[in-house]
Parts: sequence; C-alpha cells; structure tokens
Amino acid sequence: MENHLNSLSNSNSNSNSNSNSKKPRAIIIAHPLQGHLIPTIQLAIKLASKGISITFINTENIHHQITTSNPTAIDTDGGGDIFIEARNSSGLDIDYMTVSDGLPLEFDRSLYHDQWVGATIHCFPAHVEVAVAKIVRSKPLTCCLIVDSYSVWASKVAKKFGLFHVSFWTEAAMVLDFYFHLHLLKENGHVGPGSNARNDTIDYIPGISSVKRSDLTSYLQEEDLTTMSHQCILPSMEDTKRADFILGNNVHELEAQTIEAIQKTTPFYAIGPLFPPGFTKSPVASSLWAESNCIDWLDSKSPSSVLYISFGSYAHISKEELEEIANGIKLSRVNFLWVIRPDMVSSDDLDPLPIGFRNEVCDRGMIVTWTCQTSVLSHRAIGGFLTHCGWNSTLESIWCEIPLLCFPLLTDQFTNRKLIVDDWKIGCNLCDEKPVKREEVSQKIKDLISGSMGYELKDKIKGVKRILENAMTTNGSSDKNVDSFINELIGADINKKST
Repeated sequence: MENHLNSLSNSNSNSNSNSNSKKPRAIIIAHPLQGHLIPTIQLAIKLASKGISITFINTENIHHQITTSNPTAIDTDGGGDIFIEARNSSGLDIDYMTVSDGLPLEFDRSLYHDQWVGATIHCFPAHVEVAVAKIVRSKPLTCCLIVDSYSVWASKVAKKFGLFHVSFWTEAAMVLDFYFHLHLLKENGHVGPGSNARNDTIDYIPGISSVKRSDLTSYLQEEDLTTMSHQCILPSMEDTKRADFILGNNVHELEAQTIEAIQKTTPFYAIGPLFPPGFTKSPVASSLWAESNCIDWLDSKSPSSVLYISFGSYAHISKEELEEIANGIKLSRVNFLWVIRPDMVSSDDLDPLPIGFRNEVCDRGMIVTWTCQTSVLSHRAIGGFLTHCGWNSTLESIWCEIPLLCFPLLTDQFTNRKLIVDDWKIGCNLCDEKPVKREEVSQKIKDLISGSMGYELKDKIKGVKRILENAMTTNGSSDKNVDSFINELIGADINKKST
C-alpha cells in the first residue's frame, strides 16, 4: 500500500506547477459506494476549479473496480490515476491516492454486507490516518478534511491533524433533518421498538411540515436499531453534527424550509446538483461496472417511447418483486432499456429474470448489466424512468426532464419518493401498496409513456428543472454557496493560524 501511495502521490505532485504550492489544500475521502463516489468526484472537480488544491483518497477496492471496468479511460502507466484527464485538460490541481478498506480485493462486499460495514468502521480509519499523516507532512498548507457524512471517524481524524472537518452530504436535506432530530422521533415513538404500530402523521420535525413513518429512511423504519448498519449510520450522524461545515449535494430552493432549519444549528451549504461538466461525460472515470453502449439502439426508437429501468448500484430487490415487475413490463408492450447489475438479487443469482423473458421481449427491449445513466436519460428516446429513487438518479432525471415511476428499496429512497411524488409531483408510485403486482405495473408504465399521466408529470418537471438551472448559474444560489464556503474556510484557517 505504501508504495502505491508514493507512486501516485509523487507522480501527481510533479505535474503541479510551483504556483500551486501556496494554495490551501483539501483532503477528500470518498465513501466506497458508487452512488456516493460519483458526486464526491464532482465535488473535487468543483473545488479544484475554484482554486482549491485537492488530494483525493479512494479505497483500493473501488479503484480496482474502476480501472478494471474503464481500462481505456485510465492512465495505467501512471498507476491508474483516474484524475489524469481532468488534470491535463483543465489544469486542475488534484492529487490521487488509494488506501485499503481493510478487506482483500477479492472479498465479496455485496454478499457479505455486515463484514464490509464492520471494516469501514474499524479498519478503514486506520489506513486513512496513515494517508492523512503523509499528506499533512508533505503538504503543510492542508486545511480541511472533507469526508462523506456516513463516516463515524471523520471528526476524530480531523482533530488529530488540526484540520477543519467538512462533512459531505450526498442525499436530500430532509434525510439529514430526520437524523439530526432522531431524539424527537424516538421520544414520540415513531422510531425504535414498537414503532411499526404507528401510522399517525409526524409533524414535529423542524423544517418539515409533515411526513408519514413510511417516508422515513428504511433504517429508521426498522424497530431494531442495533444492526451493523445502524452501528455505522447513527454514530456517523452524530459525527456529522460535530463538523465545522456541511456541504450538501442539494439545491436550496428545492428544500428551502428544511435547509434553513438545519442552518440554525450547523453551517450547511447547498452546492448541488454536482454534475460533470457537460453532464453526459465526466473527465473522471467512476463506473464500477463496464458500461454497455445503448445509444445506437436508442437512436432506432421514436422520441419519448422508451422506458428506462434501473434500481441503482447498491440496493437489492427480491426475486419475487423482480419477476412481477418483469411480467408487468412484458404486459405493457412498451419499449424498454433495463439495467440489471450482476448482484441485483444476489451475487449467487446472476440472471434472476423469469425463464424465457429475454426471448419474449427481445423485439422491444434491451437488457444490460450497466450503462452511462446520464447519456441514457438525456437521449430523446427516453420517455420515463422506473427507478429506485436514488438521489443521483432523482437529480439527473429532473435535469433531463424525465418523469419517474418510483419503487424505493432502501435507505433514503423512501424519503426521496415522498419528495418526488408528494411534494414536487414529478413522479408516480409504481404500486400504491405492496406487494407489487404485474397488472398495476403494466398500467402505470403505459400511463407514463403514452398516457395523460406522463404529459402532466413532464409539465411539472420542467418547472423543477428551472430551479436547478437557476441555482447553477453565476450568482445562482449553489454557485454563491460554493464561494461562501471557500471564503469561510480560508478565513477560518487564517484566523486559526494567527492565534
């Protein structure tokens, strides 16, 4: 590991000009999941474009998956530096390092989830400390540590090395508001033992008018709060409260009431949406699976005639649910592009689709293991998105004006569904009650692609997209918030060094 740190760091440092030596440096550590990695990479690019020097730390496992899946986009001669194109084409000052997460590269983190979570809590921080110590010694102007909010150790490491702790929140602000007021949810009996019996309205969270218990994150809907996942999530939220700053991949105007409630106790800067320059093509490879080229197939389809289906990079779906959805798709007779990653049901079930399904729909469907989602969503042929309601997928769909059919599976996706369907009205539930049934799936798909529901949702989503566009313009809220954060950080760093 140490040799790999040296080779990447030294080769990158040599590419930086001497003029960069006096710029403040931020260490950014990505959470080792695809949905967190993507916006974290864009955060690094955003801050570097604003004049901050960056050292980006990835896990060896995620690095290995990226370089294996994107061999033509990686500088293999330089040790696999994923930022080589961003640095060469835009002159961005970004160093790149990798560290172990404490598990062997070959270990199946999807199949053995609890062991992986345990390693991120207990083993990963030790490797991070070694890397941060090395950076601080060689880069004396390092001023802050930017770490994903789902880390239990960030404030401790930042304090040890005299760095400001910046927490990076990659989800809706409403989710953070839930976690910050977990004590209220517990006191009122909506979270914890016996909470499954509660179906009354939750109307006491600051910044949130009202929600149902089913709108909480999946982990807060569980009565047992002692699982390995809870041992990571709940302490990490307490650690996030201790952060000097929080950066959110959000837009202030989308969740103004909630964000302003958070800001009363914590410096929170909504700086999203964090999209690649040009949206469809990032200068930094981040895909953990090889991407199939679907564009030629989409080019052959009529405008707005194709349903895009993807349940994201992390959550699993049951085989029974998958079969009902597949049969509903078949009954709808709609053109579709479906992403089915290899471990979507289980690493032990590589083709969970119903027997014969692929042959029966081959005339109107394309099934791939992974693809470039931004390229797909921005294609004229896409008319709707059947989604798990991940936050990245939500923001990307808004930008591309693609209405959503919502089927949340895990974590923040239930809260995102509430925002999409109930608040912003840019999507519809795939099924009103579980279990999901093929007949309802078929009808909802047809209504989305060729019915009045699709037209109504598209009209709504245009207005929400304008909110994102305005925030991203010069002097828009997100652009100003990035500048405000940098000014506050530099000012705080100067004051700290002068005392």
